[in-house]
This record gives sequence, C-alpha cells and structure tokens, in this order.
Amino acid sequence: MLDWLYALPPVLQALAATIFTWALTALGAGLVFFFRSINRKVLNAMLGFAAGVMIAASFWSLLAPAIEMAEEAGGAVPAWLTAAIGFISGGAFLYIVDRLLPHLHLGLDKSKSEGIKTSWQRSILLVMAITLHNIPEGLAVGVAFGAAASGLPAASVAGALALAIGIGLQNFPEGAAVSIPLRREGFSRLKAFAYGQASGIVEPFAGVLGAVAVMSMRPILPYALAFAAGAMIYVVVEELIPEAQQAGKGNSSTDISSIGCMLGFTVMMILDVALG
Repeated sequence: MLDWLYALPPVLQALAATIFTWALTALGAGLVFFFRSINRKVLNAMLGFAAGVMIAASFWSLLAPAIEMAEEAGGAVPAWLTAAIGFISGGAFLYIVDRLLPHLHLGLDKSKSEGIKTSWQRSILLVMAITLHNIPEGLAVGVAFGAAASGLPAASVAGALALAIGIGLQNFPEGAAVSIPLRREGFSRLKAFAYGQASGIVEPFAGVLGAVAVMSMRPILPYALAFAAGAMIYVVVEELIPEAQQAGKGNSSTDISSIGCMLGFTVMMILDVALG
C-alpha cells in the first residue's frame, strides 16, 4: 500500500510525510466549521495527548536511534555524550527561538505575549505559538527519513513513518486549538480555519531541511536525531504541559490532561515499536 513512499528519494519521503502532518493540522482546524467553541477539559485532554506523543517519539524515534548510531560509528566521543550534546543543543535552540519569536499561548491576554515586543494582532501571535511547536516536529520527521537513507540498522523508513503518523495524530488537536478559539473571538469560520492550518505549514519546510542536512553530513546524524528530541521535549515542558494543565471547572481538569498524556505516550510507543 505504501510502496510508492518507499520508492521515493529520502527528501521526497520527508516532504510527503510532513505534508501529511500538515494535512492533519488542517483537518483539526476544519472542526471550526462544526463547532464555535471547545470545552476546556476536552482541549486539555487533546493537548495532553499531544504532549504524550511527543515525549514517546523523542525517545523511541529519536534518542534511542541516536545512541545506537553513535555506538555503531565508534569514534572519540562516547555515545552518551553525543546524545547529550545533541539533546541540550535542541533545547537551547528552542529556548532562543522562544525568547525571540513573538507568540501568545492559549487562554492568555495579549499583554502576556512572549518574545520580541510587536504590534501583531492576537490571532497572529496565537498562530505563531503553535508554529513554534511545529518547527521541531517537522525537523524530527525530516531527520528520521534522512537517517533511514544512511543504511544504518538503527534507522528505517518504517520507523520514520511511525514518527510521522504520531506527529500527525497530535497535530489534529493543535489545529483545532488554534482555529476554534479564533472563531470564538469573532473571526469568520473560513478565516479561523485559514489561520489554524497555516500553523502547520512550516512542517514541510523543516522536514525537507532536516532530511537534506543529515544526508549531506552523515557524521551529524546522531547529533541531529538527539537535537530534534531535545527541541521536542523543550516544547512539551515549556508549552504543551502548562497549557494542558490550565484549570477548567473543578480540579479534574489536570487529571484529564494527565490521562491524555498517558494515552498519547502509549499510542506513540505502540506505533513506533509495531512499525519501527
């Protein structure tokens, strides 16, 4: 069924996979045509699910293969140090981007926007916050497909495909998390949808960039995989989990987000182990 994907060059595989993840973002944003608002507990569960997927993907699809590749390559740098350098670098990169890129987290007033101060509208700032999530996600998928082309046993097209499916699944609630709040703020359904799907458009660009980079410079493969893992974990800890823990009515809101996180982790773990 997916023979056509396996037949493509790695860069086109990464492009096709990240177009899929973008399409899932658009599909989630399309919920705005059916709903004007979203229950806070439902949103928390969806964001928790997204966090769980990203945590599981960071280990099974990125960090574990990075360590295995570093061990196979040998060299003066120990495998654990290679993974540590890449992981910390990924988190540091997102920290810098987070401090520079103007964005606003869900449920907050515009006065609490982060990054360089700007006169951008609240809607643009909300989209930029989700876009910030999608940079490491697209990069991770691209790096995974580029790594699969290396011929090393630790990486495979099936594993990269599992990662893309997991990222796509958690992109669905992210698209809805942008478009539906915009609709509630008075945007037309079409405009809210346009902003929601636009938050994922960065993924194909990041995916192609990641695939090209690791194919051009094979020695950086373990570092690149660990880098993507660090960037994803930074997003989870700094943004997704705090947003998912925002209080709804009653104390069960955080319980629901925690359950969502556990389910997301389990789904991604099953995908990666079964397909990878």
